[in-house]
Amino acid sequence: MASRSAVSKSTKPRAWQRMLSGRRLDLLDPSPFDVEIEDIAHGLARIARWNGQTTGRHIFSVAQHSVLVADIAARLEPGLAPRWHLAVLLHDAPEYVIGDMISPFKSMIGGDYRAVEARLMAAIHIRFGLPAEPPAEITALTKRADKISAFLEATQLAGFSLEEASGIFGTPIGVFGGERGLPPVLVPQDAGRAKAAFLATFRALEAQT
Repeated sequence: MASRSAVSKSTKPRAWQRMLSGRRLDLLDPSPFDVEIEDIAHGLARIARWNGQTTGRHIFSVAQHSVLVADIAARLEPGLAPRWHLAVLLHDAPEYVIGDMISPFKSMIGGDYRAVEARLMAAIHIRFGLPAEPPAEITALTKRADKISAFLEATQLAGFSLEEASGIFGTPIGVFGGERGLPPVLVPQDAGRAKAAFLATFRALEAQT
């Protein structure tokens, strides 16, 4: 009979996560068939931005952040096609599996994290009828909207001064001024509301694609 240590050494480590939908998503080889929007929304609504270092009764979740970034992208590009608007909404979707790591830690980890993230993103995109890699202009728009969102979150919720946030994320200019209105006041939502808002935004965009 093999010893316990021998058995453990011969057994490959588990590389999949079981979702509440019952799907098993393989991190090493994710299949679009194992991606469900309910799982994504459920997970993102329970993952904190800024490692939870934000003010308010609730965390500011990745789900709430994603809806905010999608709204900002639509302000930047009023004629944005629904499918690309959907791609912006899903820009952090892989985090429902791998969590939200702050940018400094991502830089320390390097290539392995990015490779897993890219494989998950490709599977998610394909599942919802998007190309595995969006066009460069959509990637650039997403990054711009993401930085504006980060500036708002940093200054309203994460304790950054305007000067400090401007130096890191840049200053949003002309996005919320004039007829486009004032910057939104960010109020962290509970997980249920954040999930519902994410799903509502997803379904509205999906219906237009």
